[in-house]
Amino acid sequence: MGERLSGKTALVVGAGAVGPGWGNGKATAVLFAREGAKVFCVDVNPAAAEETVNLIRAEGGEAEPFRADVSKPGDIAAFVEACVSRYGRIDVLDNNVGLAEVGGVVELQEEVWDRMFQVNLKSCYLAMKHVIPVMARQGGGSIVNISSIASIRYTGVPYATYYATKAAMNHLSRTTAVEYAARNIRVNCVLPGLMKTPMVEKSTGLARSYAGGDVEAMWKARDAQVPMGHMGTAWDVAYAALFLASDESKYVTGLDLVVDGGVTLKMA
Repeated sequence: MGERLSGKTALVVGAGAVGPGWGNGKATAVLFAREGAKVFCVDVNPAAAEETVNLIRAEGGEAEPFRADVSKPGDIAAFVEACVSRYGRIDVLDNNVGLAEVGGVVELQEEVWDRMFQVNLKSCYLAMKHVIPVMARQGGGSIVNISSIASIRYTGVPYATYYATKAAMNHLSRTTAVEYAARNIRVNCVLPGLMKTPMVEKSTGLARSYAGGDVEAMWKARDAQVPMGHMGTAWDVAYAALFLASDESKYVTGLDLVVDGGVTLKMA
């Protein structure tokens, strides 16, 4: 066990995985615990949150599960209150929720647009809205918002809502970082590239866009896009989040940390 987050409490939103394997939130929650944090694990799927918590406890760490739907503002207020009630503070907020619905502006239904903004962007705003006062009272904290390279590049897949919500997350994070820097509250973004995670595997729209629905062919196509020759994993995202959560990055705020194997360096 490490000590990079020793004595800290971390609230990880989206701490479960949508299928077998390691999603970004699941890996991040486990890594935070391995580095000494008490982890409050929030997910819409209670079984997924429990699985992450059980993994942490099996390794001797401390964690609590909480079921919440981030499309419901009341649920967000509830999990922040519950975390403070359980652990007394929140040193790290990791916003790891995001849906990707394939469709450009012409094809998208308006209700899909509204739902994606509710889940991907409004949940981030509301989580910060409720957590920042807690951090201000205790003298500071670190917020890590998980964005995407889709926020800065066209990735070859037409999903207008994902591009728009993640780009907005970046700028919301930067401006909030400036507003609260003097209160010792840091706000940064991690921008994962082409990752091999359960969420990507379960996205039928992505598989169709890449390879007519063939998941294995999609993996090969995504590997070939990356200068390093392979996709990243959830652990690559988790270690980036760990750096931003820890005091090692105490002079870093408003950063968009790209974790992509170099893929955005060659995208037009």
